[in-house]
Amino acid sequence: MPVTGVRTAGAEQLRMLAKVARMYHEQGMRQPEIAAQLNISQPRVSRLLKEATTRGIVRTVVVLPPGVHTELEEQLQQRYGLRDAVVVDTDGSNGDVIPALGAAAAVYLDATLKGGDVIGISSWSETLLAAVDAMHPKHTQVADRVVQIVGGVGSPEAQVQATRLTGRLAELTGARPVFVPSPGLVGTPAIRRALTQDDAVAAVMAQWKELTVALVGIGSLEPSPLLLQSGNAVAEADQDELRALGAVGDVCLRFFDDHGRPVKSRLDQRVVGISSADLRTIERRVAVAGGERKLSAVRAALLNDWVNVLITDVDTAERLVA
Repeated sequence: MPVTGVRTAGAEQLRMLAKVARMYHEQGMRQPEIAAQLNISQPRVSRLLKEATTRGIVRTVVVLPPGVHTELEEQLQQRYGLRDAVVVDTDGSNGDVIPALGAAAAVYLDATLKGGDVIGISSWSETLLAAVDAMHPKHTQVADRVVQIVGGVGSPEAQVQATRLTGRLAELTGARPVFVPSPGLVGTPAIRRALTQDDAVAAVMAQWKELTVALVGIGSLEPSPLLLQSGNAVAEADQDELRALGAVGDVCLRFFDDHGRPVKSRLDQRVVGISSADLRTIERRVAVAGGERKLSAVRAALLNDWVNVLITDVDTAERLVA
């Protein structure tokens, strides 16, 4: 029969575990100080702290700072099989989404471009323009080339933006810019065939096989203001055909349906840009896109592996994982 008031060995061990844990985690004492005060060895203090965690006496809780959404990012990665996701706060207004996404993309690129990358970049994206405008120059070369992956020739007012996008990113990363001397969308398949046989255009297209990173936007059927201004926007008749075929969005003017399956239309034969098959061979495919208007297009692109890194706003992210 146990003697009342006598502490068992198990109870004494639990008392020691709790005492050491409180001294270390709550009182901020270092392990050598705890060892000296309790007259035990420092290795034993270390073992007790580990055991306190194993037994659930100490539980680690990560409290996320305001504006940090790592849990939501992890849910996006798991749901859609992404390599990475970045989620940022916006106030939901159209005027705020693009600058916020651009700033987040700039931080992501600053952190992840390490050197030797061959970067492919879409020509007609206001969000990518915002990202490049927010980037800081690198002190060392972090990319070999920045290559347009959609024809960058358009109206003079808009073409200067496409040229600035590629040229400025090359300047910031110490890379060499490579431009596609062609519109992104031409009038007929015959014109496209003739352009792609031109030596200058063919030389750029050959470099698409060497890309290690792609930076793209995700478009909806409704063209962006920059694309409209460029003269590379999809005409209403083509939009009607795409809509009838079930298209909901595009990456680099390659359209897909709500499951992310490529839509084969007559327009597809008039695009001077990277094919969906070649795009998917690129190791890191980074999309910067968000806002309510693009929700269905973003979701469809994620469903069929058009991109594997997504930078988006918190409202879009929550709807994507809902």
